[in-house]
Amino acid sequence: MLGDGDRVPALKTKLSDGTELDLSSPGEPLVLYFYPKDDTSGCTREAQDFTALAGDFAKAGAAIIGVSRDPMKKHDKFIAKYDLKVPLIADEDGAVSNAFGTWVEKSMYGRKYMGMERATYLIDGNGKVSRAWRKVKVPGHAEEVLQAVRALA
Repeated sequence: MLGDGDRVPALKTKLSDGTELDLSSPGEPLVLYFYPKDDTSGCTREAQDFTALAGDFAKAGAAIIGVSRDPMKKHDKFIAKYDLKVPLIADEDGAVSNAFGTWVEKSMYGRKYMGMERATYLIDGNGKVSRAWRKVKVPGHAEEVLQAVRALA
């Protein structure tokens, strides 16, 4: 589980917009948010909130990327359906979520299962975690992250 001050391990990944990125050296501040599933109410709201603030994040010098274990085909439909302006990572093999510690045991109605914890990481341009938010609640979260990005400058 990565936390504030930790270095991001060398992880190269492909984004939904076709670009490749080494998460350990993004070159600019990076907001990496993990969410459970495309096209569900909370995850849709979170993606829409980050999309609505994408211009503000860009002005503050930060990129935003969403991560779930959904396949790229599902991501493409999700992006098109809601006109999302945030690229997504299809972490189907779990390499990214396992490295960040967001693939965790969950419990619902007494049943235990593995799933994605909603979490967000603010990574500086050199690949160091500036701030980590775990067990995120969606309302107001994107704005809180934007304030943290602005505080980096």
